Amino acid sequence: MPADAFSRMDSSGSAGSSSEAKDIPASVEAALLRARTESESSDKSGPTRFVLPGTSGSPPKILTLEEVQHAVKNIENMTLAHEIAVNSDFKLQPYEPPENSVERIIKDTMHKAFWEVLREQLGRDPPCYDMAIQLLADIKDAFQSILSKNNERALARINEILDEQVVRQQAEQGVLDFQAYAKFVIHIMALSCAPVRDEQIGKLKDITDVVELFRGILEVLSVMKLDMANCLLDAARNEVIANSVEYEKQKFKQFLELYKDGFPETEKWLKRNKMPEAVAGGSATVEGATDQRRAKDTIFNAYLELIDWNTENEFPEMLEMDRDRVIGLQGRASRLCTCAATLAITCAAVPLIAQSGELRKSLAAELIILVQNCNNTKDLDDIIENIWLHVRSVIQNRLTDLVQPKMDEALESTLKTQILQIAKKESPVRNLLWKRLLAYIQLVLRTNNPIPVPPGFQEFADDMEALAAAFKRISYYNYAVYGEYYHEILNKA
Repeated sequence: MPADAFSRMDSSGSAGSSSEAKDIPASVEAALLRARTESESSDKSGPTRFVLPGTSGSPPKILTLEEVQHAVKNIENMTLAHEIAVNSDFKLQPYEPPENSVERIIKDTMHKAFWEVLREQLGRDPPCYDMAIQLLADIKDAFQSILSKNNERALARINEILDEQVVRQQAEQGVLDFQAYAKFVIHIMALSCAPVRDEQIGKLKDITDVVELFRGILEVLSVMKLDMANCLLDAARNEVIANSVEYEKQKFKQFLELYKDGFPETEKWLKRNKMPEAVAGGSATVEGATDQRRAKDTIFNAYLELIDWNTENEFPEMLEMDRDRVIGLQGRASRLCTCAATLAITCAAVPLIAQSGELRKSLAAELIILVQNCNNTKDLDDIIENIWLHVRSVIQNRLTDLVQPKMDEALESTLKTQILQIAKKESPVRNLLWKRLLAYIQLVLRTNNPIPVPPGFQEFADDMEALAAAFKRISYYNYAVYGEYYHEILNKA
C-alpha cells in the first residue's frame, strides 16, 4: 500500500488519549511488546484455545485449532470421534480461565495494561505506533485461521494491506492512519463472518474511540475463530462418522480376541426383547432371511427399551459410552409426556383453552419451561403442584379476558386431581400418551420417511422430532458398530 493511502492521524491524538497510563514504566511497555496478549491476539502470541466439552464423564479438554483439525482428520481418540458422530449439537466452546485463578488474574491484568499502554502511545505527540503495528500484525495472522485456504486472493490482499514493513514505514513518515486500518479490517470481517456475527460487526462501526474499536475487533475475531473451528467440525462430521464406525469396530474386534467372558448385561438386554420364533416350515433361505429380520427387530426393540428403562436392570455394556446421553433422552421423553398429558387434561376440561390454538401453543411452551429441570419421578413430585397452579392461573386469566365466570369448585377440584395424578404411574392419560410416544419413536427407528407426531403431541412437534432424531442417531450408530456382535448373540440364543 502506498504511504499516502491514508491521511495522517492528527497530532492531538484523536484516536483517543488517556491520562490513566502516563506513568506506566518503559519496562512494562517492553514486556507487553514481547508478550502481547494470549486470547485477544493471534496465534503468533499463543494459539487461540477452545474448550472441548467433557464426554462420558471425562473432564473438558483445552484444544488449539490445529489440535481440533488433527483430531478430526486422525480418528485416534475414540471417545471424541464417537461424540462428534452421535451428537449433532456437539460444539467447541470459547476457553476462559476459571474465576479467581492465577491464570485469570494474570490474563486480566495483562489485558488491562496492554490497552492502557496502547492508548498512552497513541496519545503522545507525535504518536508512538509500536504497539499499534504489533496489533495489526496480530490481526493479519488471525485472518490466516479464519479464512480457508480457498480464499487465497483475499488472504493475499490482507497480507498486502497489513504488511508490517509498509505499516512501519508509514509510521516513520508520519502518514499512518490507524483508524483507517480499523475500517479496512472491519470491512474484511464483514465479508468473511458468519451471518450470526453481522450485528456484532455492525456495532463496531459505531465505535469512535480507536482503542475501544480495536479491542472490539479482537473480541469479534476471537469469536470468528470459534465459528471457524465449529464449521470445521460440521463439515467433517459425515467423514468422522464413517471413519469412527470402522475404527470402533476394529477396536472392539481386537478387544474380543483378548476378552472371552462375554457381556452379560448386553445379552440379557437383547434376550428380554427377543421376537417370537418364526413359523416352522418353508425353505432354508426364507427361514434364514426371517431369522435375520427377527434378530434385527429384536435389536431395535431393545433400543426402544432404553427410553422406557427399568432402573432395576443393569445398563448394557455395549452402550456404556452413551449411557449419560441415553439417560438425558429418557428425561426429555418423560418431560414431553408430562407436558402433553397436562395440556390434554386441561383442554378436555376447559373448552375455552382447547378452542384457542394460540393459547394452547403458549401454554405448551410455558409447560416446557416449568419442567426443564425435571429429570426423575421425585423431581416431578416436587413441581407438579406448581404445574397445576400455573394451569389454573392461565385458565382464570382466559376466563377474565372473555368476561366469563370463574371455574366452579367441582371442575377446579377435578382438574387439580387429574393434573396432580400425572406424577403417578397410574395416571391413565399419562400412560396413554407414553405409549403413543414410544410407538412414534419405534416408527422413526424403522423408517427414513417422515412420521407425523401422534395425537396429543401436536403442540410439541419440534421437541418430539428432535428427541426421536437424537435417539435414532445413537441407535443407528451403535448398530453400525456392534450389530454383527448382537446378531451372533441372538443366533446362539
